[in-house]
Amino acid sequence: MGTRYHNLGEPVTLSEADTRAKLIDPALHASGWTEDLIRRETTAGGIEIVDGRPRRRRGRTDYLLCLPAPSGLSPLAVAVVEAKPDDQPHTVGLEQAKGYARRLNLPFVYSSNGHRFAEYDDFTGHTREPVAPLDFPSPDELRKRYEAGNGFALDSATAQPLFAPYKGGESVRRYYQDAAVRACLEKIASGGKRVLLPMATASGKTYVAAYILWKLARAGQLRRALFVCDRTFLAQQGKEKLYGSFGDDAAVVSTSNPQKNARILIATYQALNVGGDTEEDAPTDAGFFLENYLEDFFSHIIIDECHRSAWGKWKVILDRNPNAVHIGLTATPRTVVGASHEDEEIRDNAKYFGEPVYEYSIGQGVEDGYLAPPEVIRRVPNLDARGQITRQEIEERTAQDFVTGKPAEASDIRERYLPTDYDDLLMLPDRVRAMSEDLFHLLRESGGPLQKTVIFCARDAHADAVTNEMNNLYADWCQANGQQRVETYAFKCTIKADNPGAALAEFKGSRRTHFIATTVDLLSTGVDIEWLQNVVFFRYLTSSIMFYQMLGRGTRIYVPSGKLMFRIYDYTNATRLFGEPFESRPRPSRERKPPTGDKERVIRVEGFDVQVTDAGRSVLVERDGREVLIPLEEYREMVAARLTEETPDLDTLRNRWLEPAEREALLKRLPGGERSAKLLQNLEGLGECDLYDVLAQEGFGVAPKTRRERAEALTYKHADWLKALPARAAGLVKALAGQFARGGITELENVHVFQTRAVSKAGGVQTLRELGADAPSVLRVTKEKLLAP
Repeated sequence: MGTRYHNLGEPVTLSEADTRAKLIDPALHASGWTEDLIRRETTAGGIEIVDGRPRRRRGRTDYLLCLPAPSGLSPLAVAVVEAKPDDQPHTVGLEQAKGYARRLNLPFVYSSNGHRFAEYDDFTGHTREPVAPLDFPSPDELRKRYEAGNGFALDSATAQPLFAPYKGGESVRRYYQDAAVRACLEKIASGGKRVLLPMATASGKTYVAAYILWKLARAGQLRRALFVCDRTFLAQQGKEKLYGSFGDDAAVVSTSNPQKNARILIATYQALNVGGDTEEDAPTDAGFFLENYLEDFFSHIIIDECHRSAWGKWKVILDRNPNAVHIGLTATPRTVVGASHEDEEIRDNAKYFGEPVYEYSIGQGVEDGYLAPPEVIRRVPNLDARGQITRQEIEERTAQDFVTGKPAEASDIRERYLPTDYDDLLMLPDRVRAMSEDLFHLLRESGGPLQKTVIFCARDAHADAVTNEMNNLYADWCQANGQQRVETYAFKCTIKADNPGAALAEFKGSRRTHFIATTVDLLSTGVDIEWLQNVVFFRYLTSSIMFYQMLGRGTRIYVPSGKLMFRIYDYTNATRLFGEPFESRPRPSRERKPPTGDKERVIRVEGFDVQVTDAGRSVLVERDGREVLIPLEEYREMVAARLTEETPDLDTLRNRWLEPAEREALLKRLPGGERSAKLLQNLEGLGECDLYDVLAQEGFGVAPKTRRERAEALTYKHADWLKALPARAAGLVKALAGQFARGGITELENVHVFQTRAVSKAGGVQTLRELGADAPSVLRVTKEKLLAP
C-alpha cells in the first residue's frame, strides 16, 4: 500500500532543490566554489492583505557566489545562480535571474537545469550558452573579469572596504542594503567622488550610510565624516543609527559645540549656519562652518534627503571639501527640467552626483516584504468634482475676511476658485466638516478611531480646522459609546504649532495619546513613525517628490504592533502621482524674483451642501517600469487577459498552481505581480479563498470556494480514495487538508507543516515512515485532490 500511495504523487523529475543539491552544487564545487563561497540571501517575504488584515508569506532565497577574502574578512558577492528542474531548458531561468542580479547588484548571472548552464555578463552585455558543468568559471576567473569590468584590482587599497565585515555580522543587514553598500564602495574604489543612492523611505538609508562609513573605517580609509540634514529630529535619528556603529565617536553638532574631536559629525544646516528653516531661505555667511572646519576637514560627506537640501545650502560645505567623497541619499532623486544656471546643478541630483549607483523602490520593498503595501481608498467631495466655485456663489452666501471676520470686500473675491484653492485661499468650513466626518466614519469601520494617522492639509489654518473637527467627532463618539476620552486625540503638528517636537514625540512613542496629526509638510520627510496606519490627503499636490515623501510616512513595517500594511485615504486625487518622474522646474534667482505686492486675502464662506462619495478602490501596478494606480475593474480585465494568455484553460492553471516554481512564475507574469493579485483578493472579499480560486474566477468564471469548503469537500468527493488508504494515511491527509483550510496551498508547502499540532497528532513524519512514503509525494497528492473540480 505504501508503494501505491508513493506513486500517486511522486515527482518524475528533479525539483529545483534537488537539481541544486544533486547536480549544480557538485559542479560548482568541482570548479572551486567551496561552501564558504556560496551565500544564501533570503527576503522577508511579502505582505498579503486578507480580509483587511495583513499576513506575511514566505520569502525568496537567492544563491550567490562570492570571491574569497583575506583571513578575517568577508567574501565578496559577484554572481547569482538560478536552478530549474532538470527537465527544463537550462536557459529558462536566465531572465528571472537577471532581475535578481539587478536587485542584488551582481554582474554575473547563471541559470541551470543541472546538465548545462547559461551565463550573462552584465559588464559586456553578452550571453554565453550552453556552458558545460566542467567549464563553469572558477573563482579566480570571475575575479579577473570582475576587476576588468570595474576598473580596479581587488588587492588595491581602495578596494579593501568591499571585504570589510559588517559590525555585528552579515545578519544585521538586508540583501538590498548590502547591494547598495557594495555599489557605493565600488564607485569609490574606481575613483568616483560623487555618489547618488536613491532608496525608498523606510528602507534604511541611514543604516546604509552607517554601514558604508563603518566599512571605510575598518579598512582605514575614513578620516572624518559629516552627515548633514535639514531638520533637528533627522539629526537625532541619524545619531541613533550611527551610534550603533561608532558609539561616542558619532556626535551631534550644535551652535555651541562644533564636535571637532568626533569622527562622525551629525549636523543640520542651521547648526552649521549655512541655511535657514525652509527651501526659500538664503544661505547665511556660513561663519560657524568656516571658522570651525578647515578646508578638506572631512574625508566623506553624506547629504541626507538630498532632493530637499539642494537650494545652495550645500555649496559652501562641498566647496570647502573638494577632495571628500560626496554621497547623496534620497527616496526621490530630483531632476530639474530646463536648468541652465550653475545653482541648478546642485538642485539636480543626477547632474551633481551622477547616475544612481543602485536603486530600491517602494514597489520592490513591498514585493520583498520589507515595506508595507498600501490599500488606496479614493473619495471625492462634490464641491471638488464640480471644478470651481464662482464669485456669484460666494456673494450669495456669507463671505468673511478669514483674519478679521469682517464681511469680505467684493474686490477681495476672485471671479472663481479652483479646487486647488479650497481651504487655502478659500476657507470652506462645510467642506472641512464633511471630509472629516467621512474620514472618521472610515476609521471607525476599519478598526476604530484610535489609529495613528497623518492628515496632510493645505495650510496652517486648514490644519487647525481639521484638528478641531476630528476632536469634536471623537468627543461625540466617546459620549455615544460610553468611552473615556484620551488626553489628546487630534493635534496640529506644523512649524507654527506650540512645541511641535514634544507633540511629535508623543505621536511616535505613545500608543495611548496623540492619534491624529494634522500637518502641512512638517511630517512629509524623514520622520520615522513605525506604527502609522493611515496617510490622508486633504491637500492638493502637484509634485510627485512631495507625494512620495508623504506616502513614505506609512511604508514602515512595525512587527511588534502587527503593522504590516497601511491605508491611503485620498480626497484630492493625489495618488494620480504614482509613477510620475521626480522633476521640478528651475526656480527664479532671488535677483529676478518679481515683487509680491499686496498679499491676497483669504476668504471664509459657509452655506455649501457638501457630500463625499466613494470613488472606488485602486490597485498599484507597474507598467513600463512605472508605478501606476488603476481602477479595480480595469485591473480585473488585465488579470483575466494575462491569465488566459498564460494558462488557456482551467486544467493548465491547476497544474501550474500545484508546482511552487510554476505558481511563482505565473504570479510574476500578472500585472502588478503577486502583491496586486493579493490586494485584488482582499478587495473582492475573497480572503477565505486560496488565491487559486480568485484567479479561477477572474479568468474562467468559476465560482470560488473557500479554503474550508475545499478541505471539507475532500472527505466526500474523494471518499472512495480515502477508504482505500490505510487508516493512518487517511487521517494524515485529512490533517493536511485542515492546514490547507487555515492558510491555503502555501501552508502545505511550509517546511514545518509536519510538525504542526494537528498533523503531528495524525502521526506526522512517523506515519510517513510506516507507510514508506515521502513528504513531497503525500503533499503533491493532497494538493491535487484539494484543487480537483
